[in-house]
Amino acid sequence: MKALRSLLPPALTLAALSLTSPLVATNGMNMEGYGPIATAMGGTSLAFDNGTAAVINNPATLGLMAERARLDLALGVLGPDITATNPAGTAADSQLTAFYMPAFGYARRAGNFTYGLGVFGQGGMGCQYDANSWRGLGFGLENRTEVSVGRVIAPLVWKVNDRLHIAATADFMWAGMDLKMAMSGTQFFDLVMPTSQQFGRASGTIVQSFSGMMATLPSGTSVDYAYFNFSNGNPFTGDARGYGYAGKVGLVYQATPQLTLGLTYHSKSALSDLKATGAALSFQLNVPGMGAMAQTLTGEMKVNGFEWPAMLGAGLAYRPNERWLVAADVRQIYWASVMDQFAMTFTASSAASNGSFAGQQLSAVLFQHWDDQLVLQLGAAYQATDRLTLRFGGAASSDPIPDKFLNCLFPATIERHLMAGFGWKFDARSSVDFSFTHGFEVGKTNGYGIHITHGQNNAQLMYSYRF
Repeated sequence: MKALRSLLPPALTLAALSLTSPLVATNGMNMEGYGPIATAMGGTSLAFDNGTAAVINNPATLGLMAERARLDLALGVLGPDITATNPAGTAADSQLTAFYMPAFGYARRAGNFTYGLGVFGQGGMGCQYDANSWRGLGFGLENRTEVSVGRVIAPLVWKVNDRLHIAATADFMWAGMDLKMAMSGTQFFDLVMPTSQQFGRASGTIVQSFSGMMATLPSGTSVDYAYFNFSNGNPFTGDARGYGYAGKVGLVYQATPQLTLGLTYHSKSALSDLKATGAALSFQLNVPGMGAMAQTLTGEMKVNGFEWPAMLGAGLAYRPNERWLVAADVRQIYWASVMDQFAMTFTASSAASNGSFAGQQLSAVLFQHWDDQLVLQLGAAYQATDRLTLRFGGAASSDPIPDKFLNCLFPATIERHLMAGFGWKFDARSSVDFSFTHGFEVGKTNGYGIHITHGQNNAQLMYSYRF
């Protein structure tokens, strides 16, 4: 217990960071795998012992751990490679190429029950384009997104009999978001003109006042850009934040001495609106005879209705002999119910600098229309020696995002992964596990003619101590 007390303070510090670290995920906004044991085996995890990552995979597998108690400390490194090329052939590379994701898990068995605590980054999206790239629209506007979702998870597992374990978790969730998004005048007018609105819509008193102002200006007045900005630049916390809860249930069943079956359901989240109090909304007009006229409004931005989807998963694990383990999972992620649109509401403050716009609102919606996603995962582990275990696998999934609505600030299109890794036992109590994932590059062209490519290399490292 002395060793446990010495490890907990740094573990909890890492855990707190993992709640807010921005992520770039690869199954929609989900990660391709959680924990290096599962990830190295193609992301499979639903029917075999994969450590305390079980709390975010299938909590029932915690009941399979051989030891009485276990502590896991993990660090993930995510390396996205994202490029957006406009119709003229000019490319802009995302400058966010490395994210660091700590995780923590502890589980303990007491009789027929196993309980514990885990903190994991669930997933998200993120990229950043230089202000001088074409995404800056020629006006030096930086474009940036960071979306992150984390969970503090409390599991409880019941060993019903020698074959069956059932489990449930209570999940506290924390979501954060940064957004710097420049829209051209054409894109902005698509939102505000009821006769257009192919990619979204905007309404509210700010739109009405803006339209009235445009009517008073000389003929030929155009909009150079509109710019949404809520971002604190902090690598660990988004400017807009929300909190909520979710839960999971799961079971594992030992069908034969060689074959184990797993089943889990993750509920849809219940998050509050993500709120940023220091947000800004800017637009610039080009008025004949007067030149550029810029206006920046300050106030509060709310991201409305952002939720994490439900997931249903089933898996099996087969041991043909004492050295080999083969596993397969299938998952259905219900993105369609939570990613139909991306909605924001901006409320201008009463500051004098906001002029006649003070107190007014703009509600903006960007259409997403994501589909539900099917994910297939296959992996194997080979115990080469008493200390060394080799793991490998792969995964394939459908792309949930319709090409038309793919936004270069929200890329989440990778469909195929190849994984490998290993586990090394120092002794009966201590071990280390490692995984490496290659996400094969996918290129898509959206409704604006922008071609977006997204590839990724990820790695995870975990130290485990058994009691």
